[in-house]
Amino acid sequence: MHFRALPIFLLAFPLLTQAASRSCLVVGISDGDTLTARCGRLGAYERVKVRIAAIDAPEKAQPYGQRSRQALSNICFRAQALITEIDTDRYGRTVADVSCNGEDAGSRMVADGWAWAYDYNHLATRRGGGLFRLQDGARARHLGLWADSEPTPPWEWRRHRRNEQPHWGSFF
Repeated sequence: MHFRALPIFLLAFPLLTQAASRSCLVVGISDGDTLTARCGRLGAYERVKVRIAAIDAPEKAQPYGQRSRQALSNICFRAQALITEIDTDRYGRTVADVSCNGEDAGSRMVADGWAWAYDYNHLATRRGGGLFRLQDGARARHLGLWADSEPTPPWEWRRHRRNEQPHWGSFF
């Protein structure tokens, strides 16, 4: 009995490991690593907020933030995107690999110097480290944010901003 169940599991295993991909229209760009897509059929659309996996781009108010946002807009805005969901982040956004017009948006953002490779849950490492090689190339050519000799990574910028916030408990 044990051996009869094994082949069925082996047949089902590839289906369990494949991520579902959806074809969507990109209708908004929040910043250099977040977009809004409209997925589904006419009359049954769903708006999905997507955080591009394995990259982190400057925040809008951070140096290079607006230019990073514009770079992602140039790649994806009003484009058909293939969105392959990987996870959901703490803000409820879909974390996904995103391909716009057949081009991997995360790889392009890193290669052009508008985002950092970011090892969120080891996603960048699972890609074989290719994003880190693209980042090294952009840095060597001083592309995008690498025109700055020491650009501040967004995770450090956010941490610094959180630490600057007043703590109301200290006023009472």
